[in-house]
Amino acid sequence: MSSPSLTPVSLAAGLVTTARSSRRGIGAFNVVLLEHAEAIIAGAERAGLPVILQISQNAAKYHGSFEPIAVASLALARAASIPAIVHLDHAEDVDLVHAAVDLGVHSVMFDGSALPYTDNVETTRAVVEYCHAHGVFVEAELGEVGGKDGVHAPGARTNPEEAAAFVAATGVDALAVAVGTSHAMTSRVATIDRTLITQLAEAVPVPLVLHGSSGLSDDELVAGVRAGMTKINISTHLNGLFTAAVRDVLASDSAVVDPRKYIAPARESVAVEVARLLRLLAS
Repeated sequence: MSSPSLTPVSLAAGLVTTARSSRRGIGAFNVVLLEHAEAIIAGAERAGLPVILQISQNAAKYHGSFEPIAVASLALARAASIPAIVHLDHAEDVDLVHAAVDLGVHSVMFDGSALPYTDNVETTRAVVEYCHAHGVFVEAELGEVGGKDGVHAPGARTNPEEAAAFVAATGVDALAVAVGTSHAMTSRVATIDRTLITQLAEAVPVPLVLHGSSGLSDDELVAGVRAGMTKINISTHLNGLFTAAVRDVLASDSAVVDPRKYIAPARESVAVEVARLLRLLAS
């Protein structure tokens, strides 16, 4: 389980940088409901591998605030038999970053990708200074404005030289880059730019983060890790499995009213897939 002697930044940095140096991926899965967090921990324990539990700004909004789902996820992470990081994902609100740090999260991702480059650098640097002063690991995002998916529109690409300059200017611990994936894909048909990933991994001195990985097949996920990606974010794919399991139970028995009867199989479906994906990414 997570050692109390480690600060959040040393725990997160240790896991992510070790994965980077060994050219292995570490899975980062989104927590929408409490059952997601339970399933992610269960899957990681079955695989015997570390894991990252991500809570997005949108999920915090759904629950009314970040605290309820974050406190529950942190409790599960502390009790886990494997190292588990709790991470604030895609935060565009600096106040939310501060609130997450106060609650004890291990890692935050500040998303300034929609800002002009100079504003992104300035705001991200301030976030890094605050988080590092409180022992928290920081991921950031660099990209271009455009399309529904912004930096993760399928055609968006991160420039390696600009990425290296951004990391140097901000001091971030990890960088999310655009290499061909897109958020919220419900089919696993996307392809990644492997050559660009290799160039980015050579140019950027911190671990690279792949967002929108639900759209990638197993082969593409493995290829991305081997080319140089480290933190692999997956959400929609797991939500699809969760929802399909709920539909199956409700379709088979219209008399079911106890939510535990259909949520438990959904939770198990996610746990099984988390274990499989963690093993795949670490292979």
